[in-house]
Amino acid sequence: MSTEKQTILVIASRLLGYPSIEFLEEIKEFKMLSDDVLDSNAIKDEFIEIYSSLEDSAIKEIQELYVETFDLKAKTGMYLTAHELGDSNKRGAALIKLQKIINQAGFERVDEELVDYIPMLLEFLAVSPESKEKERLEYRLSIALGRIRSHLNEETPYFKVLSILMDYVFPNPSKEEIEELENNQEEADLEEMPYPIMYQ
Repeated sequence: MSTEKQTILVIASRLLGYPSIEFLEEIKEFKMLSDDVLDSNAIKDEFIEIYSSLEDSAIKEIQELYVETFDLKAKTGMYLTAHELGDSNKRGAALIKLQKIINQAGFERVDEELVDYIPMLLEFLAVSPESKEKERLEYRLSIALGRIRSHLNEETPYFKVLSILMDYVFPNPSKEEIEELENNQEEADLEEMPYPIMYQ
């Protein structure tokens, strides 16, 4: 993987994570990283547009936009296996397999997010060695990211982040691949239970 793609993955992973109080300060670091490493002026300009859009907002507004964009809608959530399996009980096994891939590549997670948290997986792709498992993960992420982008407002900076990823890092999934992903999901069983559960 080229240094330029690695840099895009790292920047995108930070932009797609929940914005901390220091987020606006971190954007200054992203700018320097973009200037120092990215060769393509087109990619630099696209990131500059994203940075400018975010810097014009207060951190609370950015946090509210993030929650509204990713946390309140299943189709734009930031968890890979949720896109692939929905509420299937197979998701637990899929998470264990992902953890094994990360461990076998010589890495350990240090945050409290689930192992399929997409920003973390983007950073993992940027630093992990080439392997069949990495290729497969890239393919899986390309479809999930394509699905997320297809449900985002094109005016949001997050749509632009995903567009950079899909234009310069990941292969664009076909409409059929995204539809297949959605059709393979299992819905949660929301039927009313025949009897109440009592807690003591």
